[in-house]
Amino acid sequence: MRVSEIARLLGASMHGDAEREIRGVAALESAGPDDLTFAEGERGLERAATSRAGCILIAKDAPSTLTGKLASKTTIAVSHPKLALIRAADALRPAARPALGIHPTAVIGPEVQLAAGVSVGAYVVIERGVAVGAGTRLGAGVVLGEGVVVGAECVLHPRVVVYPQARIGNRVVLHAGAVIGSDGFGYVLAEGRYHKFPQLGQVIIEDDVEIGSNTTVDRGSLGTTLIGEGTKIDNLVQVAHNVKIGRHSVIAAQTGISGSAEIGNYVVLGGQVGIGEKARIEDQAAIGGQAGILPGKVVRKGSTVWGTPARPLAEFKKIFAHLSGLPALARKVEKVSRDDARRPP
Repeated sequence: MRVSEIARLLGASMHGDAEREIRGVAALESAGPDDLTFAEGERGLERAATSRAGCILIAKDAPSTLTGKLASKTTIAVSHPKLALIRAADALRPAARPALGIHPTAVIGPEVQLAAGVSVGAYVVIERGVAVGAGTRLGAGVVLGEGVVVGAECVLHPRVVVYPQARIGNRVVLHAGAVIGSDGFGYVLAEGRYHKFPQLGQVIIEDDVEIGSNTTVDRGSLGTTLIGEGTKIDNLVQVAHNVKIGRHSVIAAQTGISGSAEIGNYVVLGGQVGIGEKARIEDQAAIGGQAGILPGKVVRKGSTVWGTPARPLAEFKKIFAHLSGLPALARKVEKVSRDDARRPP
């Protein structure tokens, strides 16, 4: 695409060589003369001045003192450079679509409904009563249990397993090895042994959710596990039974969410966060990496917490600073003790 075509696609103004051809997207440091990239913030714009990129997306409200250094570059001024790059990349590098239809090795049960444009890969297993929406792609080795419903324009990458009766919305992406609807970890200790508590509930995944590789989402025990619209979950995350996750939240890798916890809308969970049973994280809260939320604890709306047990960020920083000073304090105490020992009685 020519730079002028990209600017037109984004509804934005451009500066520089309108006829330059752009063939790909790349990071600011590695972009070449045929690449589109983006620059945000003071440091990004300073690095952009030495970039070899063919075209650079910049913020239209960036200070002129910084953008002035890009006078010799071809730029497009947009409201949100990173979002604009996503939209331009979709046009420059459209995702390859697999062949439509059903691979001859797939196993399709009775009463299955496959809408128009569905792609079913090699060794897929679709059990009785499954419904799959238009344009959905099932990668090699996907298993859909009895009665599963998958919406339109979804992508299930190889080896995804969806247990019976789960409900998956439209435009959902499940990466390789994700398991949806497995039994929750629920047992009752009685008569000297553990008895498995019934895991008879459901999983509902709403529209535009993306779930990373080898992440597991357990079905509800007697209720429902819910993943809200637009939420993005990283690789290797455990979502236990009866968990409720709101809309447009993001959850980083190796996070573990215990049973019946509630996560609000627009929540951010850092990597390796642990959330105890029945804890509640309210809307727009942020939990720092490796933080531990104790069972039943409530993290209030809009707050940022860190540490184990999690504390407000400002408090955590003070505690951490004091802990960092303990070795020096210990040396001081030891010195005082030695001086006292030498002092004559």
